[in-house]
Amino acid sequence: MNKIVRIFLMCLVCVCSFSVVSASAFRVGDQGSEVAEIQGELSNLGYDVSADGDFGPATAEAVKAFQESIGLEADGLVGETTYSALLGKSMPEISRGSNYISRRIVQTSMEYIGVPYVFGGTTPSGFDCSGYVRYVFANAGIYLPRMADEQYEMGMPVSTDELVAGDLVFFTTYTYGASHVGIYLGDGNFINASSSRGVAIDSLYSSYWGSCYIGARRVI
Repeated sequence: MNKIVRIFLMCLVCVCSFSVVSASAFRVGDQGSEVAEIQGELSNLGYDVSADGDFGPATAEAVKAFQESIGLEADGLVGETTYSALLGKSMPEISRGSNYISRRIVQTSMEYIGVPYVFGGTTPSGFDCSGYVRYVFANAGIYLPRMADEQYEMGMPVSTDELVAGDLVFFTTYTYGASHVGIYLGDGNFINASSSRGVAIDSLYSSYWGSCYIGARRVI
């Protein structure tokens, strides 16, 4: 493989990785003095937030309001542009490992157990399988396509014996190919929005799910 091709492939990998998840933004779940500094400046500007160093939903809402006020996309994430506009300086590098994100995804996924299944549902009032997965991952700053078969094209394939919490597991159910998706929790269990029970935990090795399992992808 010549040098130009190698460089192109390396750049392509970097771009694809960034589109799946970027650690270069403060978001819900982050903690520390840098978060407290962000909150302090928001409070100084009149937003209803306490500088406690814990980036929670109230902070995210204050960030969205600030972003709207200066014409930025109101996503609630404090990236370089928002950080510079708010604090008047360059944003420090954020170190965030995949384990942190995996834990957050699992924690968030469990909050919606019992939410009913709604075909086409994408909110906590009702989810379908891919809408649920997309919603949970978006909460962690990872933006996935809407449909299960599209999500099956993301990230990298993972064998069954390499599964870790936060991996996506896929099944063929009502149609050929990846038509159902869930989030692996560990110990052979996964959480999903099923048409029969809504958001619930199931075993990857049950007679039903085991028979229609087709593979897994890692997007973290």
